[in-house]
Amino acid sequence: MPTPSAGGSRTIGDPDLTGADRAALLRFARATLAAHLAGQLLPPLPEVPGAALRRGAFVTITEAGALRGCVGRVADERPLGDVVREMTVAAARDDPRFAPVTPEELPRLALEISVLTAAAPLPLVPVDPARIVAGRDGLIVRRGRHVGLLLPQVATEYHWGPEAFLAATCRKAGLPPDAWREPDTEVLTFQADVFGE
Repeated sequence: MPTPSAGGSRTIGDPDLTGADRAALLRFARATLAAHLAGQLLPPLPEVPGAALRRGAFVTITEAGALRGCVGRVADERPLGDVVREMTVAAARDDPRFAPVTPEELPRLALEISVLTAAAPLPLVPVDPARIVAGRDGLIVRRGRHVGLLLPQVATEYHWGPEAFLAATCRKAGLPPDAWREPDTEVLTFQADVFGE
């Protein structure tokens, strides 16, 4: 089984999450994925303080560095352990971009957890891209029923600056790439404590 990567987290660190919390949550996500794929009862929440924090989170599954599933929850009204359990299963089963993960894939999969801060709207209209730090900030773009979210690490992985990141988030929402410039489009930023196997 993979172990947490050296250095633990990247992007920002959640001051309420310890290294032991991160390691326990990763082990828990791995055990949850294994149990789900085997059709067994999911494991109980880890007994670490971080599992009880109320946070939104995304769980990302990769295979040989390629995305295999990523699902999350922005709202922070539930304990983090519950969110990690639910999102681990959802990333394996419910990401519409991929077929469900199979038990045979398990040894080749790696897990990453992104624990989110609360999202805050960018106050200016139009949005000033200089206020966005690519690699630190995640983005949410909203207009009516259209919503798109990209995690902070996506900008780093694709080497996007703020404007390219804004355009990509608009496309994810099903909007034109320059919709972020329009007054009826809401842009929010958030940060994430990202740690993986």
